Formats: sequence, C-alpha cells, structure tokens
Amino acid sequence: MSDILVIIPTYNEIENIGNIIDAVMSLPDGFDILVIDDASPDGTQEAVREKIAQYPDRVHMETRTGKLGLGTAYIHGFRWALDRSYDYVVEMDADFSHNPADLPRLYHECKENGADVAVGSRYISGVNVVNWPMGRVLMSYFASVYVRMITRMDLRDSTAGFVCYRSRVLRELNLDKIQFKGYAFQIEMKFKSHFKKFKIVEVPIVFVNRQLGTSKMNTSIFGEAIFGVITLKMKSIFKKKTFC
Repeated sequence: MSDILVIIPTYNEIENIGNIIDAVMSLPDGFDILVIDDASPDGTQEAVREKIAQYPDRVHMETRTGKLGLGTAYIHGFRWALDRSYDYVVEMDADFSHNPADLPRLYHECKENGADVAVGSRYISGVNVVNWPMGRVLMSYFASVYVRMITRMDLRDSTAGFVCYRSRVLRELNLDKIQFKGYAFQIEMKFKSHFKKFKIVEVPIVFVNRQLGTSKMNTSIFGEAIFGVITLKMKSIFKKKTFC
C-alpha cells in the first residue's frame, strides 16, 4: 500500500474523473486515490468503478446519499485515510484545475523537506490563474488578503484547495469541530493547523479553470468565508482551550 492518499470529491464529473484518475495513476510516486461521490446522477460512480477494476487496491470510492458539502466530503476522506494508516493525505479537485503533475511537489515538500502542510499556492509567486474571469480572480485574491489580515497567517493563498497534510496534523485536529462545509472549510483547516503551530509551506502552482463540466462555485460560498474568518479568529482568542 502507498503511504499517500489523494482524496477527490465529485459531483457530476463524468467528463473528467476517468482522465484525472489515469493521470494520477501514471505518476511515479505510487499515489492511491479515494473518490468521494455525492450521488452523482451522470454516471460518475460507474466510471470510477471501471477504474477500480483497472487499478485494484489503488483506486477506491466512497458514496454518499446527496450533496453534503465539500468540507464534509474531505472530513469523511480524512477519517478513511487515518483508519488505513496513510502517512500523507492530499485534497485535490477532479476537474484538472489542479495539475496532477504538481502532486509529487506537494508530497515531497512534506515527506522530504519537513512541511506538515504543503499548500499548492496560486498567489505565492504573483497571480497564477488561467482562464478565470477577472472578477473571480480579484475576489479570490482579495479574499486571501483579507484572511491574512484577520488571522495573521503568513499565507498568500489561504483559500487554496490543493493541499497535502501529514497524517499527524489530521490526528491532532479535532475533525468533529470543523464547522464549515464550503469555501471557508479550506481556511478553517489551515488556520487551525497554524494555531497548532504546524509548519505550513506554500508551493507555487498554476491554477487552470476547468475545461469540462460545470463549476460548483457560487457567491454564497465566498460569503461564508468572509464571515467565517471573523468567527474563527474570535473563537481562537476567547476559546483557546477548546478551539481545535
């Protein structure tokens, strides 16, 4: 068994899921994959089952009863990984906005260079986003600036969704206390890792907007992040002992 698991949440990703699995399987480090599908009606699950047959013991799937939120999908995956003693766990999108070729860089940053959390960062070396509307780029960039101001984390891309965690980080955080399900989930995980004084490193990547399928992003997700950051900061100050 590999020591690293890539978690890929899906909902209606039939155009992408087979290709993204093949791309990860072709990498030299021997990544395992866990797809967590929220009852996609478009055939995503059937496509994953074909890949499970093609890559036995390396590709896995957990299915859920409906759209339960990105954060809960990752928490489900984290617990699955910890139960099976993986040493490293990666969050990754299904739509090729995260380049599978960057996976080894995140992995090696943790395994070889001592990072506890390696973040695939769009903003650590300028603004490396391709094919996003300018309004969305600005919203995402300034959301990270806002998070940095409120939380005092030294992170340029606190909202990034391409992240490698050492398993000890996930074991020390109380996953039952992760409260956000959408965009703010990514901020909460990084902030609580920072609060626990884990070493967080940003690795520059180029983020490419999806070519196939439909984006799940909407403005309410950004709203959750804006107000959620203030809630997290207040709890970290006034409820330190029970914060995470």
